[in-house]
Amino acid sequence: MAISQAAIDDLARKGAARGVDLRPALAAFEGRLQRQVTADLPLVTEASRYLLDAGGKRFRPMLVLLAGAVGGRDPADDRLLDAAVVVELVHLSTLYHDDVIDAADTRRGSPSAHVRWSNTVAILTGDFLLARASELSAALGVEVTRMMARTIADLCIGQIREVQASEQARHHGAQPLALGGWGSEARREHHLRVIDEKTASLIAASCHLGALLSGQGARAVDTLTRYGRHLGRAFQLADDVLDVTGRPGESGKSPGTDLREGVHTLPVLLALEAEGPRSELAGLLASRPEGGRDQRALTILRAHPAMELARDAARLEAAKATRALRALGPDDSAEAAVDGLAYLTDYAIDRVR
Repeated sequence: MAISQAAIDDLARKGAARGVDLRPALAAFEGRLQRQVTADLPLVTEASRYLLDAGGKRFRPMLVLLAGAVGGRDPADDRLLDAAVVVELVHLSTLYHDDVIDAADTRRGSPSAHVRWSNTVAILTGDFLLARASELSAALGVEVTRMMARTIADLCIGQIREVQASEQARHHGAQPLALGGWGSEARREHHLRVIDEKTASLIAASCHLGALLSGQGARAVDTLTRYGRHLGRAFQLADDVLDVTGRPGESGKSPGTDLREGVHTLPVLLALEAEGPRSELAGLLASRPEGGRDQRALTILRAHPAMELARDAARLEAAKATRALRALGPDDSAEAAVDGLAYLTDYAIDRVR
């Protein structure tokens, strides 16, 4: 998710007026991130910086810093900055791997790394970034290392779970999951579980690390982690909508990418449930849509009432995230930092309102 510079400045101005200005911490973060992606071999450095330099406004690192500030810690604290670098390195690594998996041509308005170089270079670059993240997390302690290892495992399991439920499962040598028809409740539940693993796990981990490394109590750590989990769900559900309705680059990938990969997200599943197995939409999606077929499927979906139901699902998760923030007691929170987290929640969901 790319946050505009105007939004960052707006957040910074509001926070600075109440004692939390993220701009100095984000500047320090960028320097540390650049150092972590530097290697002795120039090609490794070039490939590692490729997506880093292509854009993105560090949504997950901002969550680490704000969650730490909730406990009264300076966002520019060394340990918070290192944790922010860890989560961004893991996130960047998934982008390199995802673009190979999806055969995506572009990322953040530029040719994907596997297009610029090759699948081999893109995959190994993602692995290099994971290695850098692991090395840095080890310096932050066993608990951080353990949590990030579990989060990376969740990311991988979520990707495999998604593949196994797609129409391309057999192509990958996997036994397709028995989830019933495309409009079944089991498929919706499966998709929400994939969201938890592929997206919400890293966003929740970002909030958890900020709370943990700022010395907050168990209740506050759990509350902020729960906030991150709901925010992550809202974030991905909004991306599901944008994959149908968005403009190129709005969600970091081309609209209709999930359809072309045979991955049916929540708005698609809701539309299929309403339309039935003999509908035009079901026929279009019976195989991976290409060319005019994918555009026709997108046209049907964009006009379908299921889009508003999918937006409602994203809004509901955002509301749960906001309620979790309200559960922070006065002894647990710095008001400006909590307001910053609420601002990011509103920004994430405003994309599909």
